[in-house]
Amino acid sequence: MDALNEIRSTASEPKIGFFEWFKMSKMRQREARWGLLFISPWLLGFLFLYLVPMIASLVFSTMEFTLSAPEDAKFIGLDNWRRMLFEDPNTWESLAVTFKFAIISLPIGMFSAFLLAVMLNSKHLVGRGLFRTLFYAPSLIPGIATILIWAQVLNSSTGWVNRLIELTGIHAVGSDGLRWLDDPNLVYIGYTFIGLWGIGNAMLINLAGLQGVPTELYEASEIDGAGWWSRLIKITVPMVSPVIFYNLILSVVGLLQYFITPFVLNQGNGYPEGATRFYMINFYKQAFSFQNMGYGSALAWLMFIIALGITVFLFVTGRYWIYYAGEKS
Repeated sequence: MDALNEIRSTASEPKIGFFEWFKMSKMRQREARWGLLFISPWLLGFLFLYLVPMIASLVFSTMEFTLSAPEDAKFIGLDNWRRMLFEDPNTWESLAVTFKFAIISLPIGMFSAFLLAVMLNSKHLVGRGLFRTLFYAPSLIPGIATILIWAQVLNSSTGWVNRLIELTGIHAVGSDGLRWLDDPNLVYIGYTFIGLWGIGNAMLINLAGLQGVPTELYEASEIDGAGWWSRLIKITVPMVSPVIFYNLILSVVGLLQYFITPFVLNQGNGYPEGATRFYMINFYKQAFSFQNMGYGSALAWLMFIIALGITVFLFVTGRYWIYYAGEKS
């Protein structure tokens, strides 16, 4: 009975601080110790795999440090940052390439994942379980294998995409046709095609959000005479807006770190005409190809600052379009 009263009393108490540890009852101390024990793997992982490397890279960004001669490392202050921001044109060119691709790929990927989830959530769809499995399965294929497969699918001469387009009467096959991965005006669309192959995760998250929308809202709207489009815009989208926001954050961070596709296809040489010289390609070359870890660390921290700024902006502006059920207005 005393234990039950203790639990009831602690449920309404405010959270305690570190210096109030010794004021806690023995039961609460025991619960706290067990809690720390269970989260200790995550804490240790965060400490040694994230926090310590981040601090080390910040220190390296102020040093002239190469992997081939670590004993010759020396402190140079903000020289790496000055070179990165004001002297190296590759920094801003690679950022421009990254943002240009993100502007094209982000809305297509977000809309496709959401639309696919809406279709697979329809009660009129026969074999929903089978289709959900089929659309999710491609995301389980390793990324490099996916890229190599799509390199052949988008081949200008033998790829089935161009052959299907050719059947419509549009000239697409051949060196003078649609060169998805060789034309700087089409390469971002080609890369977006490759990215759509892996939208299964985003689709699944959207689908889970759609299944959490109360059915009584749809029933009430049908009684009021609302059509499918009206229900989608006025009920579905607001109710799943937190899920859309979650996918948006993941997509933005993923696009800022876009690396594997251009590296596998072109070894990071920027082909065609520098259109695929993404920011992470520039970082990889500086840090690992040229072994300039000091300058590479500065590049990494610049991307971290940009990603953090965009994330904060999205969280600040999210209050105007994200609806949380039960939140006080």
